[in-house]
Amino acid sequence: MAASSSDAPLIEDFLDCLLTESRLRPHTLDSYRRDMEAFARYLRGRGLACAARTDITGYLAAEVLAGRRPRTGARRLSTLRRFYQYLLARGVLTEDPTEGIEGPRLGVNLPKSLSEEDVERLLAAPGDETPEARRDRAMLEVLYATGLRVSELVALRLTEADCQAGIVRVVGKGGRERLVPLGEEAQAVLTRYLVDTRPLFLAGGAPQAAIFLTRRGAPMTRQAFWHNIKRYAAKACVKTSLSPHTIRHAFATHLINHGADLRVVQLLLGHADLSTTQIYTHVARERLKAVHARHHPRG
Repeated sequence: MAASSSDAPLIEDFLDCLLTESRLRPHTLDSYRRDMEAFARYLRGRGLACAARTDITGYLAAEVLAGRRPRTGARRLSTLRRFYQYLLARGVLTEDPTEGIEGPRLGVNLPKSLSEEDVERLLAAPGDETPEARRDRAMLEVLYATGLRVSELVALRLTEADCQAGIVRVVGKGGRERLVPLGEEAQAVLTRYLVDTRPLFLAGGAPQAAIFLTRRGAPMTRQAFWHNIKRYAAKACVKTSLSPHTIRHAFATHLINHGADLRVVQLLLGHADLSTTQIYTHVARERLKAVHARHHPRG
């Protein structure tokens, strides 16, 4: 059931404002729409602009009773805050009914990672028997050596990799640039790919600026490479459930486990805020606790 006819124009105006001022992506706008329509249904026709603080707290409590996750409740409260701030700015309201309402406490969401042994097996899985295998090996090596996002990896251009210096220049989120070292193994594997293998993908095709190409000479896509990662993980008997960021998380976790400074990891990952990187201290702490429990006489 959609929102009432009186609320629908207000929701549409709110979404139009978000689209204009914040340039949100379509799926993000859809999320805002669903959150607003869900609250409007809860109000049963009383109108979004007439909602009181008790309506909002009652709605959030009902969401908990319905089994919604804390993260969902936090997102919905954030949506309502933004909506009522919008009504305040337009002069529709003089008070914000969400003011002072605390969101649900969120636990630390530890990112999935791989052990160093898992990574070694995954990197070796492509082999070197075919040009595609050598390309995929180079992509996996660079991904683990640099901690790039998969989208950043497939977007790398020839002008952004200096194999002699062992550095890649990455354009990340928000157009922020960073320089990331490759490491000796990734540097060697990437150099071999560029010299011996990449030209095979260009035979008869137009020149391409992208480093990693398909057999048709087109730039590798994020979706195609993600499919390859899952295939190699199965071949390597990696049991950890993978996400597109799993190798990036392994990169950061392994660095910190070996004593890397948190701010260095922040720079390598391209995080604008150190608080985003601090999640990996929790990962390292969990590993230390597991080691202690396994090996200490009173663990």
